[in-house]
Amino acid sequence: MTEELEKILNNLSDAGCGSGELKKAEQLYEAGDADALIRHFRKCRCDLMEELHKSQRKVDCLDYLIRQTEKAKRTAG
Repeated sequence: MTEELEKILNNLSDAGCGSGELKKAEQLYEAGDADALIRHFRKCRCDLMEELHKSQRKVDCLDYLIRQTEKAKRTAG
C-alpha cells in the first residue's frame, strides 16, 4: 500500500466512513480512476451531510422542547 493510499484511507476512516467505503476507495485508487474516486468522495461527503442534517433536526426538536418548557415555567411561576 502506498503512503498516499494509506493517507486517503486514514482520512476516510477519520471522517467516519465504513469499511465498504474504504474498500471501494482503495479499489478505485488502485485502478487509477481519479474521476470515479472523486465521485466516491463526493458521495461519502453527501452521506455525511445528510447525517449532519438529521442530527440538526433532532437538535432543533430539543431546542423547541426547551423553549416551550421554559415558557411554561415562566407563565406558571
